[in-house]
Order: sequence, then C-alpha cells, then structure tokens
Amino acid sequence: MSSQTAIPDKHDLPMPAGPRLVRQVLERADLSFRAVTRASGALVVGLMVLVGVFLTIRSVEAVGRVGLWEFLTTQQWSPATYHFGVASLVTGTVLIALVALVIAFPLALGVSLFVSEIAKGSLQRVLVSIVDLAAAVPSVIYGLWGLAFLEPLLPPFARWLSTWFGWIPFLAVSGADLHNPLPNDSLYKASTFIAGLVVGFMIVPVMVSLMRESFTRAPIGEREGAYALGATRWGVIRSVVLPFGVGGIIGGSMLGLGRALGETIAIYLIIGPIFQINLQILHVGGNSIAANIASQYGSAGGFTLSALMASGLALFVLTMAVNFTASAIIARSRSGADSEA
Repeated sequence: MSSQTAIPDKHDLPMPAGPRLVRQVLERADLSFRAVTRASGALVVGLMVLVGVFLTIRSVEAVGRVGLWEFLTTQQWSPATYHFGVASLVTGTVLIALVALVIAFPLALGVSLFVSEIAKGSLQRVLVSIVDLAAAVPSVIYGLWGLAFLEPLLPPFARWLSTWFGWIPFLAVSGADLHNPLPNDSLYKASTFIAGLVVGFMIVPVMVSLMRESFTRAPIGEREGAYALGATRWGVIRSVVLPFGVGGIIGGSMLGLGRALGETIAIYLIIGPIFQINLQILHVGGNSIAANIASQYGSAGGFTLSALMASGLALFVLTMAVNFTASAIIARSRSGADSEA
C-alpha cells in the first residue's frame, strides 16, 4: 500500500519567530525634505564651529600672554597692564541670569497655564498676541524702562529685603546702616538685582511661548479621561498637562537662561560696572561679559581687542554648556513619560 506525502501550502508554513521586516519606501518629497533638514542642521553646526574657531584664534594672543589659569581667576580687567581676567565678569553674568530666571520662571509658568488652560475664545487670542508682541520688543526698550522707572522705584524694596533677610549672605548689603532714619539709597541702585529683574521681564515672553505650545499639545484623550474620572481642572493640569509639558518647561527655562546670559544693552544701561566679585545682589555694582564687551569694544584695539575676544569665548563656552545640558535633560524627560493617566 503506497502512501502519498501531502505538500503543505505556503500559507500553512510556520511564521518566523522574530518581527517581520518592513521596508520603508521614501518618495521624492520625503527624500528632499530629509536632505534639506540635514543640510540645515549641518549648516547651523558648521556656523557654531566657525564662531568658536574665530573666537579661539582671536583670543590666543591675550590668553597666551597672561596664561589660562590667570585669565580664568583674575577679577580685575586691565589689558593695558596685562592684568585681566573673567572671574568677576563670569560671576556677574551668572548671577544676573540666575536672578532673571528665578523671577521669570514662576511668571512664565503661571501665564502659560492661564493662557492654555483657563483663558478661552477671544481672551486667549488677545493674550497670545500680547505675549508674542512682548517677545519682539527690543532689549534697549527694556533697558530704558528699567533705568527710568525701576531703578528709582526699587531701592526701598531692596532695603527692606536687606533689613529683614540680610542674614542670607547674597541679600546682605555692606556699608548699610539699618538704623539710619535717612538711608543711603545709592547703595541699592545699579545692582545685580535690578539688572536681573529687567532681564527676567525680558525673557518671560520667550519662555511663555515655548511652555504654552507644549501645554496645548497634551493629548485630548488624557484630558477627557481625567475629567471623566472626576478630576478637577487643577487635577487635570497636575496629572496630565504638566507631565506632558516637562520638556517644554525645561526647554523654555533653558532658552530664557541662554538669552539672559547673553543680554547686553539692558545690563549696560542699568548696572554700575565694577571688576570684582560681588555676591551681594542688592548692593550697587556688578558686571557681565556682554556688557563689558559693549562698553569697551568701540575704543579697543590690538591686545585689548584680543582680550575682549577671549572674554567672548568664555561666554560662548558658557552658553554652549548651558544649551547642551538642557538638551541632555530634555532627552531624559520626554513629555508624558511621568503622566499619571
């Protein structure tokens, strides 16, 4: 008796255990878009590299003359006598930027949540337009506003802060007589605090724009699901909107910090320039790298110009470090990763 062997159909064969490979076929439009975006990214990176190379080449003379360590640790700025450094300038730049960020962050976060979650209809459109217009105001306008309005107005408030919170080192004011019925308000003018306050108001619109855009992208399904489970408006913001907007919050804050580090004319108009480390933010006097370059570039030449380029290189490196740190934080804090929904 002969037996016949049945040939299995190809559809009856067992499927491979691994995932099936899917070949992606890109159309001409996709290839063109990819090429343009890659070229744009390469162009931006190339420009940044060229800027760094240019500053490095122009800084070699000054840094080589005094030495890298002395350049980084010297507080005084006297290129004519070969005694200069960026210690006080970097410290002042960082302090002004931190004061600005401390002031701007809660304002930007509150305005962003109000515009994206509370305001509706025409009110929302008007507020968005106002924020966008505020972001376009030139920095010199903020500087003039701070010089003419805030600087005469803030010394009593700064004196109150120093009187009640002077036990905090950076809020103390050396030389101030707290028992004098006629206090010397000049000790509280042209300070890091006033400059940081003006820069803080300046960076709020930029931070609001990025945060608001991030909040509006929170998934509608997550929102409706939270409301269906009985969540209040604040509950939805806390459990859905904020977790999905973590990347925007960090990105907006770092973008504002980067602009505060490089702000020039507003600080130049307000602050009283000194070349020593002053950690007392309410006390008169301070400085920043950008403001120092703006004040001395016009009359600089030769070795002094090389010294200014070296300080610009220090600011460039500081800004790049902040941006790369922000990118790393955002990459580890993807929006929505910590959502409770």
